[in-house]
Amino acid sequence: MKKVVSCEIGGRTLSLETGELAKQASGAVLVRYADTVVFVASQDGPPRRGIDFFPLTVDYRERFASAGKFPGGFLKREGRPTMREILTARLTDRPIRPMFPKGYKDEVQIMANVLAVDPEIDPDVHAIIGASAALMISPSIPFQGPLAAVRVGKVDDQLVIFPTLEQTDKGSLDLIVAGNLESVLMIEGFAEQMPEDEMIEAILFAQKHIVSICELQNQLVAEVGVQPVEYEEAGENPLLSALHAEGYDRLKTAMQSRVKAERHDQTNSLKAELLEKHFPDDSEETADGSTRGDFSEAFHDLEQQVVRDLILNDKTRLDGRSMTDLRDISCIVDLLPRVHGSAVFTRGETQSVCTITLGTPRDTQRVDGPVEEFEKRFMLDYNFPPYSVGECRMIRGPGRREIGHGALAERSVVSILPDAEAFPYTIRAISDITESNGSSSMASVCSTTLGLMAAGVPILQPVAGISIGVVAEPDGRFELLTDIIGDEDHFGDMDFKVAGSQFGITGIQLDLKIKGISEEIIRATLAQAKDARINILKSMLGTLAQPREDISEHAPRLERTQIDPEKIGLLIGPGGKTIRAIQDETGTQIDIQEDGGTATVTVASKDGTAAEAALARIEALTEDVKVGRVYSGTVSSVKDFGVFVEIAPGKDGLCHISELADGFVKSVADVCSVGDKMDVKVIAVDDQNRVKLSRRAVLAEAGGGEGGGEADGAGGTDDGGGEGGQE
Repeated sequence: MKKVVSCEIGGRTLSLETGELAKQASGAVLVRYADTVVFVASQDGPPRRGIDFFPLTVDYRERFASAGKFPGGFLKREGRPTMREILTARLTDRPIRPMFPKGYKDEVQIMANVLAVDPEIDPDVHAIIGASAALMISPSIPFQGPLAAVRVGKVDDQLVIFPTLEQTDKGSLDLIVAGNLESVLMIEGFAEQMPEDEMIEAILFAQKHIVSICELQNQLVAEVGVQPVEYEEAGENPLLSALHAEGYDRLKTAMQSRVKAERHDQTNSLKAELLEKHFPDDSEETADGSTRGDFSEAFHDLEQQVVRDLILNDKTRLDGRSMTDLRDISCIVDLLPRVHGSAVFTRGETQSVCTITLGTPRDTQRVDGPVEEFEKRFMLDYNFPPYSVGECRMIRGPGRREIGHGALAERSVVSILPDAEAFPYTIRAISDITESNGSSSMASVCSTTLGLMAAGVPILQPVAGISIGVVAEPDGRFELLTDIIGDEDHFGDMDFKVAGSQFGITGIQLDLKIKGISEEIIRATLAQAKDARINILKSMLGTLAQPREDISEHAPRLERTQIDPEKIGLLIGPGGKTIRAIQDETGTQIDIQEDGGTATVTVASKDGTAAEAALARIEALTEDVKVGRVYSGTVSSVKDFGVFVEIAPGKDGLCHISELADGFVKSVADVCSVGDKMDVKVIAVDDQNRVKLSRRAVLAEAGGGEGGGEADGAGGTDDGGGEGGQE
């Protein structure tokens, strides 16, 4: 039977429906907000044999049909997930994963499908709401929800819940917060150097609305009549106490080796020794029935206990730092020749090598989708090769993690780039992680900033990023860890990444392994992250204090001008003849972009002089003739009284015989003939738009003279377009 619950939020109705679609799924919910409709189904299955992790899979898809559109390209069917779909699937996964009981290893799938798109409403956040609701009404999945997510914008200094796409684009904040009835579970947001106190205000604003949506899900559960699934967590691993007695102290010593490789070698050596003791002669079980899988799980739990005890009780970190210390930082610029900009940022055992490429407007990336279409002029690609962590594995294309980390770094940097009017280049950054031991995405923010400055990109402010971890206990005790390393991330409870300038936050991302954090932890984290960020910026600016004044000699030179859109055809010419001729003769690349009532023409060339020459020809061709300007023209017609000179395609002017030279000219043929190139200056344009030219004025300026001569005695003058002679 169909069940529907609804509430009003942000001036629109949010409704959750179930009982009509996908009745064989464990749980299925239709989420409606305005005209955006997202269908989400949850399904569980038996665990895979021998699995030692929770196999949760989240898939999110947007169909072009949801907006009444056809997919582009030859195949009129959606293919592999787009970057946006992958990022939204990750966004849905992150707050949901911690909300399952420890030890639960059944297969769980969540599939979200966008069925209809309101052009004003982004459907991504609603997939998180639908996923939680679908899990809540499943009679067989022990989901410990509900949770919900909202998007928050800031327009005209006012916080807006579920802003429209236009409000998000024009505002200074794009923030997504997920949480439950008590606390915050996940944060992902990007801002224009927003101060920490304003970011906290936005997060708390989001949490108030999250509570309302969680209560709506509880109402749906009551309507459906589903009872919460009771999951009995496994008791203590029978090997844990034995391993604790045999290896706790030795493991504690091994875990305090400051170098990652040494720490892992000593830990693995101890693990192998204990494994041999409990499972001699490659036996699969102990006398009490414990398996090798039990051993691996118990040893992992022992490692986690050691790390947490060191931090909470001994106030000691694995590499010996205090809770707020940064690892040693090293910055290098101009590592690579030929590239347009390069930088290396190293923080401890995490290292990012960034290369910058500057391109023309035709290098922008066209992004198409059912929600909106736009062009990206800044791209940041993140690569994480296996050697960066001392491993060998299959080499494939970028995975979901690489796409997610690259998007986080990209959006953390994009707000400090100059606009297209000030710097018309398309920019591509590549961050290659050559070493990794924690927070490589934030290292990518730092290396990209240095690379942009080295490339001569006039960024508004340098930005840096840092990750803060936490070890928290149910009794309220917690310790924040600045600049977490990989083991602290793995065995800790939080990875809170914050990027920004000295003035405020540009990017923020929170991932948790626990069921929420308090306002106290959020406030303390942002304060600690700001201190660390300022110190990182000092190290970066000590290497390169400001952007280079000029771009690389290997980068294209761009010149821009705006023309009347009605003159685009004149610039292109019949069959493209005119624009091709300018490109071929000057060795340049010309792009035209029309936007509303203006058209922007961009000229690109490795040679700045050639770009300027092409731009001059374009302006001469498309601008109205200006009195006082010198044009390079071609003699198109010779008369007794002077010559007609084509100063632009389709534009002729008369250079009277008296204006051909400084001295007396007896015959026009003595000076020029049809087809000759001639520099002329416009000296008058009459009411009938007839143009009067002077070669004499150009010669006088070139020679430093004042013009003149005896040409005035040659006879009368014509006012610019008739054929009256000297007589």
